[in-house]
Amino acid sequence: MSVDLKAISKKNLARDLGLIALGSLVFAVGLNCFMEPNGLAPGGISGLAITLRAAVLAAGGPNLPVGMQTLVMNALLMIVAARVGGASYVLRSLAGIVLSSVLIDATAPVLPVLAADDLLLASLWGGVVCGVGLGIVFRAGSNTGGTDIVCQILARHTPIPVGTWVTITDLVVVAVSASVFSLENAMYATIAMFLMGRVIDMVIDGPSHERVAWIISREHEAIARAVMDDLDRGCTEVLARGKWTGETRPMLFVILDRGDVTPLKTIVAELDPEAIVVITEAHEAFGEGFRKIEGDTGL
Repeated sequence: MSVDLKAISKKNLARDLGLIALGSLVFAVGLNCFMEPNGLAPGGISGLAITLRAAVLAAGGPNLPVGMQTLVMNALLMIVAARVGGASYVLRSLAGIVLSSVLIDATAPVLPVLAADDLLLASLWGGVVCGVGLGIVFRAGSNTGGTDIVCQILARHTPIPVGTWVTITDLVVVAVSASVFSLENAMYATIAMFLMGRVIDMVIDGPSHERVAWIISREHEAIARAVMDDLDRGCTEVLARGKWTGETRPMLFVILDRGDVTPLKTIVAELDPEAIVVITEAHEAFGEGFRKIEGDTGL
């Protein structure tokens, strides 16, 4: 059976554009209901635009819509994006930048200002709502432009990783906002910025239900049998050698649901209390016994 890759690609692109529009709308709601009217500038181009708008208005200048500012600032960055990515990446990025900018200004006059008397509440909800919106946009393979592109360029020409550059630039924007709003507002904006990052990761990676267990034990055969029989989970044996003792022994690799962790601990404790067990989170697990793996699934 042949697969029409072009048809699938067009379908995925159309779906992704819809998700980009949805994510941009959610981001605009978070920005207009919680962030901008409460003087919270949580980094990035949008935070810089919020700060600049307030500073110009305070000086008696014209009203500079936040969305229009982000669109103008991102126009130059799109030239860079066109050089570092392919046509699909540029199209998705352009969609995210234009839609988020337009929706920010279009929804600003009709959305209510929420948590106006509580900066903590505004920063919490603003961070969550904006994070959900940006997470949807990012998961669709797009972005809303901003300083991330600049940070990627800086990381290529310096020993500092891109994540550090993003943090630095965001903190600089927040620090600048303190001179326009207040130090208190900047501190709450930092909370919103942190929440946005966490929520974005959750939306992109999804809730982590799976766990990975690594088990080193002399009773590896009995433990493996109990895992397969009692937990109904597969178990992979990997040969490992201790550098201190030079001894080679099997190490068990097991993927579990979150509810299997306690039963696994009970099994190991009963069979070998001296066993070494390391349990970590797995963002996603595909294959037999878990979800079916699919390409370019978006949400």
